[in-house]
Amino acid sequence: MKKAGNGSSMKMEQFFELMSKVKMYDLTQPLSIHTPPWPSYVPLSVQYFKRIAGAHMGQGANGQVITSSHHVGTHMDGEIHFHSSGRSIGNVPMAEWVGPGAVVDISEEMGDYDLYSPEMFMKKVEIKKGDILIINTGYHRYGWNQPDSDEVRYFVKHPGPNPDFHKWVLDMKIKWIGVDCGSADHPMNTIIRTWHPKLFAEADKKIKEKYAKGWDEMFPAEEYYQVMHLKLFPKQIVHAENLGGDIDKVSNKRLWIGCFPVKGIEFESAWCRIVALEPQKT
Repeated sequence: MKKAGNGSSMKMEQFFELMSKVKMYDLTQPLSIHTPPWPSYVPLSVQYFKRIAGAHMGQGANGQVITSSHHVGTHMDGEIHFHSSGRSIGNVPMAEWVGPGAVVDISEEMGDYDLYSPEMFMKKVEIKKGDILIINTGYHRYGWNQPDSDEVRYFVKHPGPNPDFHKWVLDMKIKWIGVDCGSADHPMNTIIRTWHPKLFAEADKKIKEKYAKGWDEMFPAEEYYQVMHLKLFPKQIVHAENLGGDIDKVSNKRLWIGCFPVKGIEFESAWCRIVALEPQKT
């Protein structure tokens, strides 16, 4: 029987050595019964159905029943969330959830209702075709667990993509997108516009002052309503929402990024843990 060559052994040892020095960043928002769901969705409920103290037959164990929609805290929107003939979360190969990518920090340029563009991103960090793209708008600072928590600002006023953004995503063959706010779509290109007419008027006014065009002129509803969902999910480009955690520690870096959703065969979307890995500087 032949022994494994030194070359093969050395490669594996080098891999172990490299991975032992990797810095891991958790880009996941903490999940709690206090975490607000996307507006109108079912919130998280946690209930004990048994406890360690037990009953009748002696000591028991803690057990819980959890009720929730998938759209609470950090979660991955799956293809069938908006595309009925797409793949469920559990039917997407693991290789599609991990890979090289970029974390782009545009927080200093972003305010309420603002628009971001591909040009903003490419000035910050190299973005390659097929990358995973994580967007730091800065609005995670208004998340439920933050000192400046503001649920309306987090879900209703956060920045979103400009009219060209989804086309650039398709051209770049982005693997998937992660955002640190309530939606990858601009809130005023969702049903939120109808629910908050006074805030839509604010957004419309800001757009007119900045671009000399009204919202409906820049974003005709027939083309831009839920565009990041309706135009990209059929192309197998999905996105994760409500990122947070260590996102400010990896500003404008290229990293190895992984999303780990529950492998639910029927799931239209799923809670997930999102991590970024960076080799130690030599």
